[in-house]
Amino acid sequence: MMKFTLYGIPNCDTVKKARVWLTEHHCDVIFYDVKKQGITPELVQSWLNYVSWETLINRKGTTWRKLPEADKIAVIDAASANHCMVNWPTIIKRPVIVVTTTTSTQVIVGFSPEHYQDAINACM
Repeated sequence: MMKFTLYGIPNCDTVKKARVWLTEHHCDVIFYDVKKQGITPELVQSWLNYVSWETLINRKGTTWRKLPEADKIAVIDAASANHCMVNWPTIIKRPVIVVTTTTSTQVIVGFSPEHYQDAINACM
């Protein structure tokens, strides 16, 4: 059985696209609102086991642009990026989708129908 957990915020257009795509493809999705529910260093680390911190930090978004320069400069490695994401969850590139089966885990960052389809195919 395949399980999809989608991490994001509900009003994000990219998250909306991902949710629609997954629903249309009959994927059972658990939605996790990072803004309301918050995230932990352990959760971020679990993503970092599969994708780089550079991929997870959204340097093009509003949250990054509004960060004080000292906080931006401090993000230099996985540990400092983890700290940043825990303190400012909306700085995470959205959505983060964790696809799990009994034998594997995949983490996909952003909206990509091709990557989503590949994840489904790989789990079948």
